[in-house]
Amino acid sequence: MLQGFDPACQRKLKESTVLVAGIGGLGGTAAVYLAIAGIGRMILVHPGNLTLSNMNRQILMRHDWIGKRRVIQGKRTIEEINPDVEIEIYDKRITRENAVQLLEGVQVAISARPNFAERRVLNYASIERGISMVEAAMNGMEGYLFNVIPGETPCLNCLYPDDDPEWEELGFPVLGAVSGMLGCIMSIEAIKLLTGFGKPLKNRMLIFNMLNMDFTRLNIRRDKNCPVCMGKTNKAMRADN
Repeated sequence: MLQGFDPACQRKLKESTVLVAGIGGLGGTAAVYLAIAGIGRMILVHPGNLTLSNMNRQILMRHDWIGKRRVIQGKRTIEEINPDVEIEIYDKRITRENAVQLLEGVQVAISARPNFAERRVLNYASIERGISMVEAAMNGMEGYLFNVIPGETPCLNCLYPDDDPEWEELGFPVLGAVSGMLGCIMSIEAIKLLTGFGKPLKNRMLIFNMLNMDFTRLNIRRDKNCPVCMGKTNKAMRADN
């Protein structure tokens, strides 16, 4: 019934694999709506056990699972929603050593880890393998989203070449509804990239402030000197691996 989303689009979705890097407020919500839409296969990557402090944003989790491995409950919840989704889980961080393996057979990566170290590794590995990535992050009532399409759009490093030295993992406020809203948009962009339905964000960044309902799209450009997506130092980076 959705105009433009024909059976061929649905088949493409069923035949697709998405890596969800982080199943917290962003990635967990994206995973739910990808499952509901009929994705064929998902790889969920998230280290550690569930804590009480996670529960304000963890749509995949259950209160009685506190203290246990998050990826196990994430898989169980998805299987309850859509048992036809094939799911692989990894209780680990994304590193240079495992990124290529985790991206095996993947068409789109969801970048939702709560630190830029892992996001940068995923950004580099996705570009190296020619895999599109949906990048999004939030802080309090604000957030951003853009797509990284190798050879076509800026990558994470183009826009954020340096880390904020004062930024701490999980050291930012989270309103669960804001992360959930952004996770929904991540799933929509992933579906568009996978199926060709609609127009995914290309060379634009969506930024928003939910405190006053401001939404803006900014034009973004590739950095011609970017050592990641422009390929000037790829050989050196591989050697460093």
